[in-house]
Amino acid sequence: MTIVPLIFTSGLASGINAYAVVLLLGLLGRFGGAESVPPALERTDVLIAAAVLFVLEAVADKIPYVDSVWDVVHTVIRPIAGATVGALIASADPGSLGEVAAGAVGGTTALVSHLVKASLRMAVNTSPEPASNIAVSLAEDLSVAGLVTLAIFHPWLAASIAAVLLAVGLLLVWFAINRIRAFRARRRERKAARAARVAGPEGVYAGQP
Repeated sequence: MTIVPLIFTSGLASGINAYAVVLLLGLLGRFGGAESVPPALERTDVLIAAAVLFVLEAVADKIPYVDSVWDVVHTVIRPIAGATVGALIASADPGSLGEVAAGAVGGTTALVSHLVKASLRMAVNTSPEPASNIAVSLAEDLSVAGLVTLAIFHPWLAASIAAVLLAVGLLLVWFAINRIRAFRARRRERKAARAARVAGPEGVYAGQP
């Protein structure tokens, strides 16, 4: 059953940075002696590809609005990566959890966490300065690294932390959506008030015959 929290945690992390998950798992399996890592992720070609894509994402994810475009492109890629990693982890431990079920858990978790990440990054992009994007991106990278590493050695603890982070992320998205709705409502009210001041008592512009 230790692969269940590992699948959940890797799925959540894949929704944030799938390439970092593949790269970290592969390195921990190949050089760290992590037996729960599937051999497919330890291959040299997989590690090189993941490293190159990780560097590209590390740059794109820190540029305002470019990060949102990157997120849109990865709406499909990250859930697929989460599902694939989950299925591979299950295949490395036959009989513990079906590969289809593992893929569903990893893919669904990755999709939810990706939507949370993308929504919060769009909210961050409303800030004109780039420092917030860089800070949030670095925090995401560190969170992924910490969760994946912890999941290898303490899977249930990592899954608990991942669940809390996911819940907090969903609450932040809900809060941000409410703030945006309230802002738009206030802006409509101000426009209506300005129009009422300009219009005359009979609904025509003051000063016009």
